[in-house]
Amino acid sequence: MTRLGFALLLCAAAGAGPVRAEPPAGLFQGAPRIGSEESWSLKPRGYLQWDIGHISRPEGVSDDGLGTRAALRRARFGVEGTMPGGFGFVFEIDAAGDVIEIQDATLSYRASPRLKLTAGQHNGFQSLDELTSGRFTSFVERPAFTDAFGFERRLGLSGTWSHGPVTAQLGLFQGNLLDLDEPGTPLGIDGRIVYAPELGGGRLHLGASAHWRDAADRTVRYQQRPLIHATEVRFLATPSLPVAREASFGLEAAWIGGPLHLAGEAHWLDADGRTYFGGYAEIGWFLTGESRGYRDARWDRTRVRRPIEQGGLGAVQLNLRYDRLDLGAGGVQDGVQASLIWIPTDHVRFNINLARLSYDRAAIPAAGGDRSYGVTVAVARAQIDF
Repeated sequence: MTRLGFALLLCAAAGAGPVRAEPPAGLFQGAPRIGSEESWSLKPRGYLQWDIGHISRPEGVSDDGLGTRAALRRARFGVEGTMPGGFGFVFEIDAAGDVIEIQDATLSYRASPRLKLTAGQHNGFQSLDELTSGRFTSFVERPAFTDAFGFERRLGLSGTWSHGPVTAQLGLFQGNLLDLDEPGTPLGIDGRIVYAPELGGGRLHLGASAHWRDAADRTVRYQQRPLIHATEVRFLATPSLPVAREASFGLEAAWIGGPLHLAGEAHWLDADGRTYFGGYAEIGWFLTGESRGYRDARWDRTRVRRPIEQGGLGAVQLNLRYDRLDLGAGGVQDGVQASLIWIPTDHVRFNINLARLSYDRAAIPAAGGDRSYGVTVAVARAQIDF
């Protein structure tokens, strides 16, 4: 056994050093907060993610997007705050690409302790992993269906009602701010309900969502990258399709019990009678004893029990995922993925992923016209957030 492995076992079993207390809700939460959350307040927010990875090359495929890739995955900067009367706001941009994009731009109103209304650009209510911030996902990228089915932030008006273990969400959305100048901007409705009781010393999460969108006879292509976002290669891709309407339905299930978490989702999309499917099953374990963070019907920040600034090892987590995406004639992907995450302190994270992606009816032919093959992907990410 290596020294690192021995140290991990000692930390998990013996609990070397004092366990860190939950940080109080104070003026410094990753970045300074000016004012009071009950009245006027302002807090900068953001995060940086750097990726480097390698995609193996199937025989006969010469695309330049394969091999070793590196990129600044996200460079998010913004502000959040509160105002008297129960109002709040978030504004955030992403400066990682060639174009500076507005991400969240919302005004919210706490109508009652149970009801929150939100207007502006924000996520719809598509799935558990999609609603989870990219800072807290267990792999460098979300399950394949979330990108392939076009989940993204859109301009809209929504409400979230919470009471005990039940959360219900409903929203009316148009298009992303970048697409509003295009003719025929789609209009859609998203709804989601979650039941998340504390049960047996852990927490159960059961959810369902339904979605409808008038695509206004736009041309749509459903496609997905091989895990690494830095490449433009899509081994899965449908032809460009005229789509008048989309309807989809999703199921969610998760369990958190001490250092263990289990999660799975299934999502079906109907695009004018063409049916596509995506889903995953996942298991994760904190070797150092933490529990995966959960709040407001989605995954949240994990608090490190023994961060390095207090002489500890930080948090170490192992995750395994099976990820499937079926785009019909556009191809099928079956992915087996593993991740090793090290969180030395609450706002710093390193994530190493290894995946084997098997394709059938791939959009890119290999040698001899073969469309059934596999690729191996390895990617590492460094992240800081505030």
